[in-house]
Amino acid sequence: MLKAVLRGLTAASLAVLPLTVSAPAHAAETLPLAEAVAALPVGTESRDGYDRSAFRHWNVGADPSDGCNTRAEVLLSEAVEPPTVGPGCRLSGGRWWSYYDQVWVTSASGLDIDHMVPLAESWDSGASAWSAQRREAYANDQGAEASLVAVTARSNRSKADQDPAQWLPPAAGDHCRYIAEWVATKLRWSLTADETEVAALDVVAAGCPDQTVTYEPAP
Repeated sequence: MLKAVLRGLTAASLAVLPLTVSAPAHAAETLPLAEAVAALPVGTESRDGYDRSAFRHWNVGADPSDGCNTRAEVLLSEAVEPPTVGPGCRLSGGRWWSYYDQVWVTSASGLDIDHMVPLAESWDSGASAWSAQRREAYANDQGAEASLVAVTARSNRSKADQDPAQWLPPAAGDHCRYIAEWVATKLRWSLTADETEVAALDVVAAGCPDQTVTYEPAP
């Protein structure tokens, strides 16, 4: 009889175990920009072994059933005036605002999808140790608006793989927003920043007392 009771208690414990060990969801956090910069882990950077092909993009996107890849989905999401979607997710018409250089764009072909923290910079800052699956998730991240941004090809190629110590958007009025989105992306993916980068971020943050940074850790 006692053994039967013990078996029953054990079974009951196992039945509720998944409820007691499930990991809590990561909540979004909002910080003043200067505090968010201070929260960045500081480390040295290395580009040893970097290859852009280590980051698979563009994949089938957030909605595999829509026939559009990540690039097209970002364009559709950021369009001020929606384009027409044709066969094969071909986009025609539409209107976008490239905030880096304050330019209106009326053709999807004139836009690049910029990785807020470039792939090479992410490699330098910790992504070199990630799995291929996590690098793919990073390269196609639509879970945070700041991660991928539609901007003119000219401004994106001017930025290339530079960090804020080397490049800021031509539109000086958007430096606060840009730095906030850069920091949010690094915090979301637990990427480090080197000392020169942090110093540059601090300089900009000092002029942005009302700017906040909201981020949610990547799954």
